[in-house]
Amino acid sequence: MQQLAKCGLILAGLFLGSFLTTRAQDTTSIQRDTTQVIHIIQSDKLNVLTKENVQLNRFIGNAIFRQGNTLFYCDSALINRQSNVLDAYGHIHINQADSIHIYGEYLHYEGNTRMATLRDNARLTDGKVTLSGPELQYDMNARIGTYVKGGKLVNGSSVLTSQEGYYYADTKDVYFNRNVLLVDPEYTLTTDTLLYNTGTRIATIVAPTTINDGKTVMYATSGEYNTDTGEGNFDSRPTIEDSTATITADRITMDKRTGLAYAVGNMIYRDTAQKMTLLSNYGTVNQIEKTILATQHPVMIMERENDTLFLAADSLFSGVIKKDTFTVAPVRTAADTLTATDSANTANFPPSEVAINPDADTSAFAKKLQDATITGDSARLIPVMVAPPDSAGVKMKTNALAKLNDSAKTQPRVADTSKISKPQGVVIAKDSSNNLKVNLIPASDTAALANATQALPADTGTNAKDTSEIRFIKAWHNVRIYSDSLQGVADSIYYSGKDSIFRFYRNPVLWANETQLSGDTIFLYTKNQKADKLLLDQNGLLVKESGPKMYNQIKGNQITGYFAGQSLDWMHVDGNAESIYYIQDDDKAYVSVNRTLSGVINIYFRQGELNTISFIKDPEGTMYPFTQRPLDQMELENFHWDIRRRPKSKYELFGTAGDVKKREEAEAPKKDEDEF
Repeated sequence: MQQLAKCGLILAGLFLGSFLTTRAQDTTSIQRDTTQVIHIIQSDKLNVLTKENVQLNRFIGNAIFRQGNTLFYCDSALINRQSNVLDAYGHIHINQADSIHIYGEYLHYEGNTRMATLRDNARLTDGKVTLSGPELQYDMNARIGTYVKGGKLVNGSSVLTSQEGYYYADTKDVYFNRNVLLVDPEYTLTTDTLLYNTGTRIATIVAPTTINDGKTVMYATSGEYNTDTGEGNFDSRPTIEDSTATITADRITMDKRTGLAYAVGNMIYRDTAQKMTLLSNYGTVNQIEKTILATQHPVMIMERENDTLFLAADSLFSGVIKKDTFTVAPVRTAADTLTATDSANTANFPPSEVAINPDADTSAFAKKLQDATITGDSARLIPVMVAPPDSAGVKMKTNALAKLNDSAKTQPRVADTSKISKPQGVVIAKDSSNNLKVNLIPASDTAALANATQALPADTGTNAKDTSEIRFIKAWHNVRIYSDSLQGVADSIYYSGKDSIFRFYRNPVLWANETQLSGDTIFLYTKNQKADKLLLDQNGLLVKESGPKMYNQIKGNQITGYFAGQSLDWMHVDGNAESIYYIQDDDKAYVSVNRTLSGVINIYFRQGELNTISFIKDPEGTMYPFTQRPLDQMELENFHWDIRRRPKSKYELFGTAGDVKKREEAEAPKKDEDEF
C-alpha cells in the first residue's frame, strides 16, 4: 500500500509540473503577442463585419489606436485581427514616442512587421525636418522613412527633391537618389546621388554634382559640403567656375563666407577673359576679391595670337584692379630728372625717352666730348675715328669698313673752330652686298641727320581696353619667361593690364633672337598682346656673341627698342653710349674691331639681324685690326654674358628653380686656355 501511495504521489507531481510549465509557456506567449496587438483607445462607433470567414472591426469617428509607444489617429479604420493589419482613412496622424510624426489621408499598417505605408499628402517630420511625397513608407522598428515615387525634404530654408529618398531618424541621415535637387536661397545643388545629414546640414557628394550660387558654379564628384556655413572639401578633380575664371585641382577646400578656396595638387586656374592660365601645385583663390596666389612651382601661360608667353617663378599673384584704383604709377626713368630748361633744348622725344642734354651732363664721357676741341690758336679737330696701322698684314676690304685718315696728317690747325664744318654723326651700315660701311653725316646735311635721328614713335603704354576688370600680375624670386621671340630672367616682375607693361626688377636679362638685353630695370611694353617697345633703364647693355669669347656690345644710360612683328626693328641708345663691334668680310673672316663713344646710337635690324648702326652727337672711336685688338679692352663696363640663365624651352619652366640651378652648374663651361 505504501508503495502504491508513493507511486501515486510521483505521478501527481509529474502531472502538476507539466501543467504548470504549459501555463507558464502560454503566459509568455500571450505577453509577447501583446506588443504587436493594436489596441483600441477610443472610437465614436464600432461595427463588426464578417466576410469570407474573416472578421473585420470597423471604427468610425475620432478613432485612436495604440501599439507599444506609438499612437494612431484617424477618422475611420478597419482592423483585421487575424492578419493584424490596420487600414485607416482621413486625417491620419502617427505619433511615435513624441519624436516622429507622420501624416496622410490613407494608412496601411502591418502590425506584425510594424511597417506603415501612407498616401495622399503623406509627410513625416521630427519637428525640424519634413519628408513628404505622394507615398511614404515608415519602418517603426528601424525608424526609416522611405519614398520611391518622388518626394522632397524640407530642412529650414533648404528644400531637397528626388525620385527616391531614405530617411534614417536615429542618425538624421538622408539618402537621395535619382534627379536630386537641393534648392537654397543662396545656391542650388544638382546631382544623381546625395547623402545629407539634417542635423549637421552636411551634404556628402558621391556622384557628379553641381553647386550654383548665382556667381560661381562648383563641379565635384566626391567630398563634403556644409550647406549651412558654405564650407566644402572636395576631391577627385573638382572645378570652380565663375563668369571670368575657372579653377581645377586634385583637391579644393573652400569657405563661401570668406570667399577663399584652397587648391592642392595639379591646380589649373584659367582666366577666360584675359586668356591667362596658371598652373601650380598649390593655390589660394579669393573669389570675392578675384585674386589668386600660387606658391608651389607656378607657371603662368598668357595666350597670344602667334606667340604664347610662359612665366614661371617661386610665387605668383594675380588680382583685379578696382575701378577706383585704375591710376597706374608712371614709368620713372633717369630722363625724368631733367629741368624744364633742359627739356626745352632736347629733341622731340616722348617724355620717358628724352635725350640727355650734353650741356647738363657732367659725366666723364661728357667732359671728354667737351675737351675734344682744343680752343685757341693751336686748336685742331680730333678725328672722329682713328684706325691704327695694320701691322699684322691683314688686308682690309674697302667696303668692309671705311678707314679714316690719321688725324696728325689730315687735320689742319685752325683759329676759329666755329667756321669749320664738323662731322656730326657716323653711320655703320650694310650695303647691297651685305657688307658694313661707315658713313659720316656732316652738319650741313640736315636731311640725312634728321633721318638718322628720326623721332621715336608715340608711347603705346596705355593701350588696354577700358573693361570692368583689368588684371595685374606679380611674380617674385627666380622669375623666368619664355616665348618664341623673347626669353628672360629676373628676380621679380610686375604686369598691369591697365598699361600693358611688364616691369622686370633686380638683375633682369632678356634675350631677343641672339641678342642679350639687360639693365637695372627693364620695361616691356605690349600692344594687342604683342611686344611693342622695350626700355632698358640705367646701365642698359646689349650683347651678342660674335664668336668664341668675342661679343658685340652696346651700352648706354637708357636703351629703347621697338618691335616690328615678333622681332626687334630698331633701338635707340641714349646717354654715354659706347659700343664694341667686330667687323667681318664677305668670307666671314674677322677684319677689325670698332670701339666707339657717342652721345646717341641708333641700331637698325633686318630680319632679326643687325643691319645699321648710327652714331649721333659727336662720336669718337678707335678701330683696331683684329690681330692687334687689346683683349683687356674688349669688354665694356658692367659687361656680363648670362647665356646659361636663358630658358631654352617652355618645358624647362615647368621644372623647379633647383632643377634650373643644377642644369646651370652642369652646363658651366670648363676653364679653357686663352685661345689667343
